[in-house]
Amino acid sequence: MDPSATLRRLSCGILILNPQQELLLCHVTGQDEWDLPKGGQHEGETPLQSALRETREETGLQLAAEALLELGRFEYRAKKDLYLFATLMPRFDVATLRCESHFSEWGTGQRLPEMDGYGWFGFEQVSSHCSAKMSTVLQQRLSLPQVLQRLRAQADELALAA
Repeated sequence: MDPSATLRRLSCGILILNPQQELLLCHVTGQDEWDLPKGGQHEGETPLQSALRETREETGLQLAAEALLELGRFEYRAKKDLYLFATLMPRFDVATLRCESHFSEWGTGQRLPEMDGYGWFGFEQVSSHCSAKMSTVLQQRLSLPQVLQRLRAQADELALAA
């Protein structure tokens, strides 16, 4: 790992995939882009704890740590890295999701949710919905079909162990 990585901020998140080869994305309030549920670490949190908290805050989903596949740390922006996990879930109605975290809109002070929409997007649609930097991570540094394959294998192993 790059020694300067310890000086970089870390944003932790979870890729939520379904068996239909779709990725759950959140629409960022006031932006054109969609994103993963993710965010910064609180003091004393591990990347896993941060990713679980941010996903709960931005979607309302309570995910189990043992259901997550650790993908690791990825260069993202000049002063920020991503630490990502992934999970496999059945396709569900995104209308059930709610963002619990809010920010004050610049100029008006109005409290707005960080995320104001949700959708399932085919792997091939990622680049047309996410920022260029996020698309690079999701489509060049990672292979979403390979992540899905690893998640299916993990689910099979857990089923056999039960």
